[in-house]
Amino acid sequence: MKHQTFREKPQLGFWQIWNMSFGFLGIQFGFALQNSNVSRIFQTLGADVHDIPILWIAAPITGLLVQPLVGYFSDKTWGPLGRRRPYFLVGAILATVSLFFMPNSPSLWVAAGMLWIMDASINISMEPFRAFVGDMLPDRQRTSGFAMQSFFIGFGAIVASALPWIMANWIGISNTAMPGEIPDSVKFSFYIGAVVLFAAVLWTIFTTREYSPQELEEFKGSHPEDAHPEVTERVRSARQYIRGGIIWLLASAILSILIRFLHLDQELYILGGSGATFGILQIVSGRMKAMKNTQNALYEIVDDLFHMPKTMKQLAIVQFFSWFALFAMWIYATSAVTSFHYGAVETASSAYNDGADWVGVLFAAYNGFAAVAAFMIPVLARRTGRKQAHLINLCIGGAGLISFVFIRDPAWLVLSMVGVGIAWASILSVPYAILSGSLPADKMGVYMGIFNFFIVIPQIMAASVIGILVRVLFDDKAIYALVLGGVFLVIAGVATLFVDDEAGAAGEGGDVAFASAGH
Repeated sequence: MKHQTFREKPQLGFWQIWNMSFGFLGIQFGFALQNSNVSRIFQTLGADVHDIPILWIAAPITGLLVQPLVGYFSDKTWGPLGRRRPYFLVGAILATVSLFFMPNSPSLWVAAGMLWIMDASINISMEPFRAFVGDMLPDRQRTSGFAMQSFFIGFGAIVASALPWIMANWIGISNTAMPGEIPDSVKFSFYIGAVVLFAAVLWTIFTTREYSPQELEEFKGSHPEDAHPEVTERVRSARQYIRGGIIWLLASAILSILIRFLHLDQELYILGGSGATFGILQIVSGRMKAMKNTQNALYEIVDDLFHMPKTMKQLAIVQFFSWFALFAMWIYATSAVTSFHYGAVETASSAYNDGADWVGVLFAAYNGFAAVAAFMIPVLARRTGRKQAHLINLCIGGAGLISFVFIRDPAWLVLSMVGVGIAWASILSVPYAILSGSLPADKMGVYMGIFNFFIVIPQIMAASVIGILVRVLFDDKAIYALVLGGVFLVIAGVATLFVDDEAGAAGEGGDVAFASAGH
């Protein structure tokens, strides 16, 4: 057989990496508006603070379903717009429409449904952007690529998170409304976000050319059997899938029975339902394998999940604690700050809306600090190694969240957000840089989508149990949900030390330099 000669993927210049990442500016506009305002919208439309985590569950479940499928199909796509860019465009169109509709929701359940649609739309665009870095950049530049995404995420969210406050304080648009109505400052913020999201994604689509499948085949490391033999060995049998599925179904059934007869919180049914769904997927996959019907998205995604690289399994623990902490902050920051720092619980009051607006400013602040940190993290990674850098950054972020309970003047919470921003920039770049070096090129999209499981699962866990913890352990004091998040960030940092990342040792693969030529 003729020996295939591979060549190195060329380094890209600063402006090439800038253009291919620019769409994340718009994507984060959408996510930042969602994260900083949806709890406010839910409460304005009548949601009790204890119900907010359940209403938020739409977002992570949507990501759990959408991202692996988009990754799987984008790996197999090639057309006039390329491999990933068709998904950028479709997601941007749907997300733009959703952002216009969300603040005009007439009722709580319509808003919950719009959150589902909006999150799915943004995820359709976002997942291929992660795989895009693996497609376009050589290993030594991937930390740079993900750092650039982190910069745009931070910069975009600065403005998006602060938009309601800017509308109210700089432009004079009303920050209050009749009970049950969304203030105009929030509505116009969503309209601006819709325009920015669409324009930014279009910029990347029209300024970046993707490598063709033939070109990707020529690059060194494109063949999993040459570069990543551990991910090509498929050892799980049909019987193992079916047996595992039955175990998951039985465990979920037992949990559901306990919830019912011990009168436990209804939120725990989410865990039971998630476990049962996973069990069913395993049984279906086992039957498909037994019937040799394995050339389909469902089987291949489940099979890839069970045969993911060792590094990916280790990073799953890091991601679990990191994203549990972030979800706790996104859900409870508004309730914590408005009640603990502003002493307000009535959503129609001026104090509550001032506090909610300040949360938007705080979210803008941590994203601003993240934008700056995005360019500093790779330098730190070169000096200490990627794992040690991530540990340092997450510990700083944990200290920032914990400090909320010690600071009474809300103006000083900006200092807390310095730490949160550093951790956020690291979470958005370092794990992905470590992961991308362990993945085969022909499965970059699907594995990036599966990696999202370890973002979504902790969010489902958080939505299931944080409300219970706040009520039972924290005496309805939402501020302690942020403290818990800080502790979890520190745990995630420690877990990073146990991840295999030889290429990211100090002075090695943590390189973040941009090629000097080309744009």
